[in-house]
Amino acid sequence: MAFSERELLARLIQCEAGGEGDNGMKAVATVVLNRTNSVEGEYARISQGGNIRNIIFQTGQFDCTRETIKNAYNPQNIYNMVPTDEHYYIADWALAGNRLNEIGECLWFLNPYSPSCPNTFPYNGSGIWHTRLRRTLFL
Repeated sequence: MAFSERELLARLIQCEAGGEGDNGMKAVATVVLNRTNSVEGEYARISQGGNIRNIIFQTGQFDCTRETIKNAYNPQNIYNMVPTDEHYYIADWALAGNRLNEIGECLWFLNPYSPSCPNTFPYNGSGIWHTRLRRTLFL
């Protein structure tokens, strides 16, 4: 069964930021929708006019969409998620056009699991540090 865009977004929110509180989950949803609504560059080409599914499943973007990582099963994948009302609420919030102001137009996020973050991300240097929301870096 193919999941709706709402279902996929709720599952991705849970998988990528389920332990980050409302603002962390809203920030991830904001990044996904920023990519989806991008009017130029790679994400505009991938979203093909606003296709969230294409953004979520773009190769190499979200570990949660991968069933294996480094040849090992990834139990925390989008297919194993069971979103709660909170995840659907945040997905609906984002799909209605809402965005977390602190994130602005950021297209990437990084949760480095460490107290410091790199100055550039992705590592090819195409992004710059924008803001830190708790432990997660947004670019």
